Amino acid sequence: MKIPRRMRRATGWRAYKPGAARPAVRASVPSTLQPARILGLDPGSRATGFGVVDVGRGEPRYVASGTIRAVGADFPARLKEIFVGVAALVEEYQPDEIAIERVFVNRNPDSALKLGQARGAALSATFKSLASIHEYSPREVKLGVVGTGAADKAQVQKMVGILLGLDGPLGADAADALAIALCHAHGRAARLAMAAADGGA
Repeated sequence: MKIPRRMRRATGWRAYKPGAARPAVRASVPSTLQPARILGLDPGSRATGFGVVDVGRGEPRYVASGTIRAVGADFPARLKEIFVGVAALVEEYQPDEIAIERVFVNRNPDSALKLGQARGAALSATFKSLASIHEYSPREVKLGVVGTGAADKAQVQKMVGILLGLDGPLGADAADALAIALCHAHGRAARLAMAAADGGA
């Protein structure tokens, strides 16, 4: 599904006035930044969200999103479904980079253990590809996408829709996975911009 993105016009040099206050603007992406496809993964023992975005010299572009539903009768069977589902996504979309959420410490040790195993199954399914893997905490994702590490799920969903220009509703798991992909996309652009600035110094 191709969704048009809004284009923004950069401020020209003629608008520059020495001594005037400079407006806050998003850092431009260096021209050396090659296009890349990012697969965001939000693992869960029963529902694993995924989101695919393309990045390059413009704004991130939505490619696909959804949820892998693990409905096996027992936990090992569900882990296998996660593994097979993520492997199929990697095969279909051929991501260059994969962003996944780190496991956070849960008050329920059993839930934390299951989440860690689901994450392991998802990660293992990506190892045949040459994609690099990047990890982010839930707080980092919220801070990178919404601007506050205390954002709730509704705020994340809304901001993901705005950033990608999506009109339709997003499922919670898919929105979280897209948020992880966007967090990585924003950090990626910033890191390369800083590297380009250091190289030109």
